[in-house]
Amino acid sequence: MKGYRKYFLNKLMWFCITLVAAFVLNFTLPRLMPGDPVAAIVARFAQGMSNATGVQAIYEQYTKLFGTDKPIVEQFFIYVKNVLQGDFGFSFSQYPRTVADVLKASLIWTVALQFPAILVGWIIGNALGALAAYLRGGFDKILLPISIFASSLPPFGMAIFLLVIFAVILEWFPTSGGYGFDLIPSLSWRFIWSVIVHYQLPFWSIVLVAIGGQAIGMRSMAIYELNADYVKFSRFMGIKDRKIVGYVFRNAMLPQITGLALAFGTMVFGALVAEIIFSYPGLGTTILSAVLGQDYPLISATTLIITLMVLIANFLIEILYGILDPRIKAAQAD
Repeated sequence: MKGYRKYFLNKLMWFCITLVAAFVLNFTLPRLMPGDPVAAIVARFAQGMSNATGVQAIYEQYTKLFGTDKPIVEQFFIYVKNVLQGDFGFSFSQYPRTVADVLKASLIWTVALQFPAILVGWIIGNALGALAAYLRGGFDKILLPISIFASSLPPFGMAIFLLVIFAVILEWFPTSGGYGFDLIPSLSWRFIWSVIVHYQLPFWSIVLVAIGGQAIGMRSMAIYELNADYVKFSRFMGIKDRKIVGYVFRNAMLPQITGLALAFGTMVFGALVAEIIFSYPGLGTTILSAVLGQDYPLISATTLIITLMVLIANFLIEILYGILDPRIKAAQAD
């Protein structure tokens, strides 16, 4: 128990250090982008004005509102204080909407798309990989090259492939959007069916890539475990094969659990590709519009969400490993 407490505190310390460093970079890097987003907002609101003094007054008003008239260090501490209160400020590119309002509108689309897709891909991929390792033969010879092809194809490549085949050529599914452009969000059956139809191509573009990677990883780990000395010794002792296989796949699952946790942690990266190609109304499209609009608050808030998801996923999996793997406890005890 003492060894595990030391292990936990060590992981917690590194989590905090990494979080602080990520927070500083998350704030600083977007503000190093060239250009003045406040000037773009003022130009939009001051269209038709010929009075330079009036335009300058509007500019000063908005720099004070967004806090860009203050030194960068002071801006950082104000930003930290506001974030701890759940206030990410106003969006530059979508003013007068707040960043929280923009994220709230897009986050639900990303979670609804990415979470089920990653989970389904992980389950199917691991099941296929385990069967390929155990059955071998023709099943393995067919599955392995297909899995290698699917996993080596970049997410945007899979998305474009599905888009061209099923949306452009066969015209089975729409090419873009989260629902029909002629519809207003509601609980009507027409709207729900439109969401389901628009959901298919982004969903399967993520699932197919995930299946390939997970199947290869599970197959390799399962083959390694099946050839381990404890398996040979167990069979020599007459232990039933079903019981042995249960231990084999439990050991092989440990790295796959890490992969699942990291996949959930980096959900938004997958969304960035799939959502942009399919114009899906989630965080990926929001990030793109924020970068193009030099929207510092929205970029910082979105990347902060990504950072927290990755760090928390890593931290939780390290803690879970310490509980599941007795070798870690033994090493800490020593």
